[in-house]
Amino acid sequence: MKGRYRIEDCLFCKIINGEIPSDKVYEDEEILAFNDINPAAPVHVLVIPKKHIINVNDLKNEDEALIGRIFAKIPQIAEIKGIKEAGYRVITNCGKDSGQEVMHLHFHIIGGKVLGDKIVG
Repeated sequence: MKGRYRIEDCLFCKIINGEIPSDKVYEDEEILAFNDINPAAPVHVLVIPKKHIINVNDLKNEDEALIGRIFAKIPQIAEIKGIKEAGYRVITNCGKDSGQEVMHLHFHIIGGKVLGDKIVG
C-alpha cells in the first residue's frame, strides 16, 4: 500500500525477530526494550510493541491494553536503568515531520542527566 511500510522492511521488526542484534533491557511476550544506538542522553531506551504498529495514528481500539501495558512497564524499565527516582522523559514521535525515523511505534525513555525545559535541542 502506498505510504505504508511493509513489516519485512521494518528495522524494529527485524530486531524483534532477532535478524538484527540489540542491547536488550527488557523483553516479554508483547514488548521489547533496548538501548538506543544513537543516545540523546546517558540513558536512552526504546520501548516497542512486538506487534507492528506504524505510529500513534495507526492505533486501534484493540491496542488499548497493549499500550497500557507498555506504560505500566516503563517505570520498571526506568528502574532497571537506574533513573526511576531521579526522573526521565518519555517521548514518542508521530510521522516524518515529528522526527519519526523508524515507522514502528516506539517510546523513548531518556534520562541520566538533567534534561532541562526543552524536549530536544
